[in-house]
Amino acid sequence: MHHVSAKFMLRLLTDNQKENRVKISQELLANANGNENFLKNIIPGDETWVYGYDVETKMHSLQWMGKGSPRPKKAQMSRSKIKVLLVVFFDWKGIVHHEFVPCGQMVN
Repeated sequence: MHHVSAKFMLRLLTDNQKENRVKISQELLANANGNENFLKNIIPGDETWVYGYDVETKMHSLQWMGKGSPRPKKAQMSRSKIKVLLVVFFDWKGIVHHEFVPCGQMVN
């Protein structure tokens, strides 16, 4: 006997859902093998949470200083409390559309 941890699964699928995924995957594979441009017609999407930062470039932080003067100090940027959802859609050439969705709004 030994200890075994449960494997983390995003979702537990029913047998019917698993069969449906296999069927759809086989159809997509058949279409991809029969048409070389098939994958160029697919636009997948992804989403992630991003935090807002007060962006200051090197040009913004430049200062005139005399010789021998100590360099100015700047604190490292900390994570902002502003959090938005970034939704991105892309195709085989690159990004097709992106949108920042404020916290509390739904995306359909």
